Amino acid sequence: MSGRYRLTSVDTVSEEGAWLFTVRDGHGEEREVFLVPCEDDESTVEAWVNSCTHEAQPLYREGVGTVVREGEVVCPKHGSTFDACSGHCDNGPAAETTLPDVDVSVENGQVYLTDDDVRFLREGASSDDEEDGGPSSTSHLRF
Repeated sequence: MSGRYRLTSVDTVSEEGAWLFTVRDGHGEEREVFLVPCEDDESTVEAWVNSCTHEAQPLYREGVGTVVREGEVVCPKHGSTFDACSGHCDNGPAAETTLPDVDVSVENGQVYLTDDDVRFLREGASSDDEEDGGPSSTSHLRF
């Protein structure tokens, strides 16, 4: 569906900590995806669907970004953490799950969408985003 589409640079993802874009999947649904640097290799980034596996809470929020601590993406609602390189969670309510990935590649410092199951729509959030701009949370986590 997508071929190869240049998204951004590795430097941009590293400087901003994460980078959000929207794709259309094979079912015609818009999906938000975020890029995060993989601490195992500074020249690598990974792409994850922007939704906690425990409860459909966004892990990246416009204006806030993605909270990454010690190489792990933190769910702002319940505190589960996902390895930025593998997407695997081994704690909290999302334990023993893995974030759905989207195929990307890096060439000469540029990040390309290479997943044939999705088509790039736009940089930034889905047009289906909630109006309130934040996750519905009962958590006492502070970032």
